[in-house]
Amino acid sequence: NDIKKTNFTKVHGLPDITPLVSSVQETPEPIPTTVKGTIPTWIHGSLLRNGPGKFEFGNQHYNHWFDGMALMHRFQIEDGQVTYRSRFLCSDSYTQNSERNRIIVSEFGTLALPDPCKNFFQRFLSRFEMPKPTDNASVNFVKYKGDYYVSTETNYMHRVDPDTLESKQKVDWSKFIAVNGATAHPHFDPDGTAYNMGNSYRNKGAFYNIIRVPPERDGPEDTLEGAKILCSIAPRDKSKPSYYHSFGMSENYVVFIEQPIKMDLFKTVTGRLRGKSLNEGVHWDPNQETIFHLIDKQTGKEMPVKYYTKALSTFHQINAFEQDGFLMLDMCCSDDGQSINNFLIQNLRQSGEALDEVILKLSLPFPRRFVLPLNITSETLLEQNLNTRPDSTATAVCRTKNQVFCTFEDLHGEDLKDYGGLEFPHINYARYNTKPYRYYYGCGFRHLVGDSLIKMDLESKKFKVWRQPDLYPSEPVFILSPNAVEEDDGVILSVIITPVKDKSTFLLVLDAKTFEELGRAEVPVNIPYGFHGVFNSSA
Repeated sequence: NDIKKTNFTKVHGLPDITPLVSSVQETPEPIPTTVKGTIPTWIHGSLLRNGPGKFEFGNQHYNHWFDGMALMHRFQIEDGQVTYRSRFLCSDSYTQNSERNRIIVSEFGTLALPDPCKNFFQRFLSRFEMPKPTDNASVNFVKYKGDYYVSTETNYMHRVDPDTLESKQKVDWSKFIAVNGATAHPHFDPDGTAYNMGNSYRNKGAFYNIIRVPPERDGPEDTLEGAKILCSIAPRDKSKPSYYHSFGMSENYVVFIEQPIKMDLFKTVTGRLRGKSLNEGVHWDPNQETIFHLIDKQTGKEMPVKYYTKALSTFHQINAFEQDGFLMLDMCCSDDGQSINNFLIQNLRQSGEALDEVILKLSLPFPRRFVLPLNITSETLLEQNLNTRPDSTATAVCRTKNQVFCTFEDLHGEDLKDYGGLEFPHINYARYNTKPYRYYYGCGFRHLVGDSLIKMDLESKKFKVWRQPDLYPSEPVFILSPNAVEEDDGVILSVIITPVKDKSTFLLVLDAKTFEELGRAEVPVNIPYGFHGVFNSSA
């Protein structure tokens, strides 16, 4: 309990951020920005970002932050100048809702009401229909075989033109492999091979699946052809699989984190009948341990040894790498897994004491490292700490020959608590993913959304901060500079928005080494707080 007391937010009197979770107009044609300071001329390309941009249709509104209609953003950077454009994703959800001016398609936290034009008997029968998955792909931009897609966590993605942001094609994972969805956080090998995870729901219950997508296209119309399921993993409880937003990957292993955020499949299937949305079937079970599963990327075999730790919740991993017979798994974790249901729109739009109440319930996310010993044999001693890495306080103890119980070490000092912990982690992915590394970047969370940018040095556990009053930065994206030698030779891009001044958005460019501002590109539009993005280089 001592841990929990220290890891919940203790700030009061936070500002109202309603404008950051309010609907905006799209800007489909590029508009110029005003550059202050200097944006390095070596940056050629565009920052593509995704997130919710419309929270109501007619007099009906969405309940959960994840439900808002996908709005794609593009900051095009060329010769030290920046243009901006945005476009709503032309998903079936968006099109049908727009045509009827009401919510037709159910989302994670919002159940679409029966069509009022139907008679009573038709409306009654519609309650027995299985909920159709949404194609509102609002979480991230992802790349498969050189093409850009926007993705959520259902079986639908949309291929988009990264220049115009126009929707080109709806792509259904389940037409290629037997999965009912996939995460919006794939990992990539240096050759472009993509790995992802998705659930499948069969007669025998749910399974977690590791997916591999080849790097090359066979033809111009190719999308997910050649995708394969590498491995299927049975959940601890097949009727209550764990929710996961992402997974870890080292050079040789995919690491699946089975956390005790559970999805009750019975509640999901009967939700419509009971008038409940999908999120009502998601619950946190603090009495269950978290399990780390390792899958060999070459053979597709799940390793017989499972690694356990106490109940934790994680949305994003930082990095994972193998060294000296250990696998280091670095991720942002909370000691409480109820936060997914705290991000209701009504909570995000609170102010004063009501907002303080919401914040007090939030468990802060902190960067932590687990050290997983790989060479477990029948000779391995039980009940003894196997972590022999110098300067590491993490532990790994064999309970049985196939069960190792782990405790973490902090990847931060005590002072990170003053900034609300850290989420939306990012690294120099191109050169240091799956390798030993020194720096990671992220957002500090003293509010319900990020309110600072942080650069952490893993050697010293000291960090640098960019923070200004009433400004809320997006996930930091690292771009490597040309001729980079050191890990942090490059810049950080982040989109900064504010609730206190209309149309005062800007793209911030920080020197990744010093964390000092190099320049900003001011764009006279309002943008809601988004989720994730990528840099599409045109160099």
